[in-house]
Amino acid sequence: VRLKDSERPQRTLKGNVVLNGKGLLTGRNTGVILSPLDPNSGVVFQTLDDTSLPAHITNIENFSQSVKQQSFSANSTVLARKNRRVRTVEHLMASLHMAGITNVLAKVDEEIPNVDGSAQDFSELIKEAGVQDQDVPAKEAVVLAPIQVGRKKLAEKHLYVEPFEGFEVKMRIDYSAPIGEQNLTFNPDQNSFDLDIAPARSFNTFENIDLAQKTGTVGSGYLDSHIILHDGKVINTDLRFPDEFVRHKILDLIGDLYLLGYPLRGRVVANMTSHGYNQALVQKLHVALTT
Repeated sequence: VRLKDSERPQRTLKGNVVLNGKGLLTGRNTGVILSPLDPNSGVVFQTLDDTSLPAHITNIENFSQSVKQQSFSANSTVLARKNRRVRTVEHLMASLHMAGITNVLAKVDEEIPNVDGSAQDFSELIKEAGVQDQDVPAKEAVVLAPIQVGRKKLAEKHLYVEPFEGFEVKMRIDYSAPIGEQNLTFNPDQNSFDLDIAPARSFNTFENIDLAQKTGTVGSGYLDSHIILHDGKVINTDLRFPDEFVRHKILDLIGDLYLLGYPLRGRVVANMTSHGYNQALVQKLHVALTT
């Protein structure tokens, strides 16, 4: 992996914008304020006591432990530093990534609001603020050779990145009914993130959500921000796409990839993976970029 100047400029927002909603994990009312930053600042989260958490793989909570244990079990992306955390950053990160926003401050309580389980509100928030090109070229991480996590077998979770002129994500999932096998390729030069990926919502089973709420792992925000599956059916909403599930997996992956700190020039191919595997791949990319 090699860092090079992109043909695109660095970008920030034209002004401040605010989004309110419920925290997915806490169930509490929360909000986020997005503000412009100078060139070369990066994406930075800031807690209410002014602790700064750069949106970078090196600030992922418990990451070294999960890599060591090869568990890759994270079900959301949490930044942590100096005993402060910012939870569920992945959907906002995906919208920033695809809008080409390289410099922004996100002031937030402990958790990013999760309005409906998708990235739609974040993409609309960026449009509301307006995008400001900056007079400095953006950097991009160019993939020169394949890097992978897991074994390339259809029955096993794995993902890898390979050289590609541009950026592309290919995702395959295969779950029990009503999801089944779904395959999708997303390329921002050929498809629209805002129309094709951002509206896709998180999903989980009723049993998992019920257990998590009983054990206090998640708050009430889960019910309003997930497609809920039970007994082979979707029980709480109409799907926005027949393959909304694989689209959401691509959304999560796009958000997690931006934790590298730079947009990627390469093709990412994923099979049945989620946040833990995404983070493991980004860690490998980071090591390749810095050694």
